[in-house]
Amino acid sequence: MIDGYGRTIEYMRISITDRCNLRCRYCMPDGVDLVSMSDLLSFEEIEEICCAAAELGIKKIKITGGEPLVRRGCTALIGRIKQIPGIEEVTLTTNGILLAQQMSELCENGLDAVNISLDTLSRCNYEEITGKDKLESVLEGIQAAVKAGIRVKINSVLQKGQNDAEWGQLIGLAKDLPIDVRFIEMMPIGYGKQFETIYNEDIQKKIREIYPDLEEDTRVHGNGPATYYHIPGFKGSIGFISAIHGKFCDKCNRIRLTSQGMIKPCLCYGKSYNLKEILRDSGEKIGTEDMKRMLKQRLETAILEKPEQHCFEHLDDITEKKDMIQIGG
Repeated sequence: MIDGYGRTIEYMRISITDRCNLRCRYCMPDGVDLVSMSDLLSFEEIEEICCAAAELGIKKIKITGGEPLVRRGCTALIGRIKQIPGIEEVTLTTNGILLAQQMSELCENGLDAVNISLDTLSRCNYEEITGKDKLESVLEGIQAAVKAGIRVKINSVLQKGQNDAEWGQLIGLAKDLPIDVRFIEMMPIGYGKQFETIYNEDIQKKIREIYPDLEEDTRVHGNGPATYYHIPGFKGSIGFISAIHGKFCDKCNRIRLTSQGMIKPCLCYGKSYNLKEILRDSGEKIGTEDMKRMLKQRLETAILEKPEQHCFEHLDDITEKKDMIQIGG
């Protein structure tokens, strides 16, 4: 479907839970209020939304959280979504802790790719950032995904004085493994507002000082707005997602579905569109043509009213007040 600014919207990120087995400082420290399970969309409701979205041209789905693998049945949900006509790809974003033990089921259900959040290769620093001593489990998950033959991306957020000097160790993962290591600028949403953004332009300059033969990688790596570079001799590539410094709104192709059934056209703004009220309060049963029609109408409105661009560079103009864990990764 084409939005009001001529962009093709074909990608939907779906949060299936606000729970997580880590407590990262910039995302979900202790004290975050969690919603009851009854307030979360059921897998049947998520599947119904995906069916309606697919008829509007959504082709690619990413399952997120919280940590999606803590919700029982996540792997089976991926398989069900993969069977929907029009859905071409289903991927997953995870912190990697449970990935190795669920890798077999994920592959059996057709998972196409996985993004793994990892900000440090230091065990002590990992525990300080995330609140848990689970680095080895994440590294095992990375190896399991690579061995399974699915596409792997590492997402790293650098924090000043915490892990900003570790970019060299992190890109080293792409030297020996066929994976993409991506640096994501800190989003000024929720707890992220408390941290100073480290700009990807500065990281790229530091990488180029050591690897002057760094070259642009123009291959398609996925659905998102990252720009990629390759270092000769590396098996993988280095990516940069620069939401603040390198605005990419003109190429935005996505909408987001929160775990409570709200469609968010843009992370920056609080305006969202309630699909759960249609699923539960309309009087229609899931699976009927009338239900699908109402969902499609609400989705069409959300896409047509998608803002032209975010305003993260102007903090006072941001209207989204929720924490990232409440919205979905």
